[in-house]
Amino acid sequence: MSRKGNCRDNSMMENFFGLMKSELLYLQKWNTLTDFEAALDDYIEYYNNERIKLRLGGMSPAQYRAQQVSNQ
Repeated sequence: MSRKGNCRDNSMMENFFGLMKSELLYLQKWNTLTDFEAALDDYIEYYNNERIKLRLGGMSPAQYRAQQVSNQ
């Protein structure tokens, strides 16, 4: 790991964890680790396949990847 602010930081994962914390972790109190793990699995499925990103032309990441593959 590099120092804070260095370009070698993994900004994509830092962004994911920041979003996951604000959209999932901090919204409710988790009674068990199993409950959180199940919700996290659902969130990762949503994050990778369903969420709409304006940067991707209003498509989900899965739709964008499929379009890129079909264009090649």
